[in-house]
Amino acid sequence: MPFTVFLVDDHPIVRHCLRAEVDYIGATVVGEASSADELLAFLSQHSCDVLVTDFNMPASTSQDGLAMLDAVRRLQPDLPVLVLTMLANPGLLLAIHDRGVAGLVSKSDGLDEIRMALLALAADEKYVSAKVRSLLNALPRQPGSTNTAQLTALEAEILRLFIEGMTVSEIAAQRQRSVKTISHQKISAMNKLGLKNDPELYAFANKGGLAG
Repeated sequence: MPFTVFLVDDHPIVRHCLRAEVDYIGATVVGEASSADELLAFLSQHSCDVLVTDFNMPASTSQDGLAMLDAVRRLQPDLPVLVLTMLANPGLLLAIHDRGVAGLVSKSDGLDEIRMALLALAADEKYVSAKVRSLLNALPRQPGSTNTAQLTALEAEILRLFIEGMTVSEIAAQRQRSVKTISHQKISAMNKLGLKNDPELYAFANKGGLAG
């Protein structure tokens, strides 16, 4: 049965290749976007049967990929989302998966994986490519690590920035928030993950946590 697809990636050549795959299986591309802002503008006024999107794109008001996925879910809760990404960090892939996306495929996968994923999502099924599944299966399950879906997009971003070397003060300056607010959000996020202190947070990251 024919279905419609909206494509999102900041690289035109990637969108061109994706459009060819959509055409190959007999579906229809109803539009394209090169940023999260363009995607959200489309979804605020239009719909499609399947959304195919990159995760990391240029800076936008959505801040990061997790925030973008949350915004998509708010606009169209039932829209099947296929995330196509170069990410190889198991912890971040798990965070994406836990956001409720219907499909997750690596950009290093073959084109057949994209076709199978599109057809699966159009049939209201889930799809995770073998390569991504192997990364997820290799992730050590620490106490609390299954709670990544409970993190807000901002909490996940704060933890990731902290893990990557920024101080709480630097994060506060970047986010234009008080140090107290950022510190509280960091502690809240760690509590959700069952992490008691910074060494446990770093250990979590080293074993496949949220650092991207």
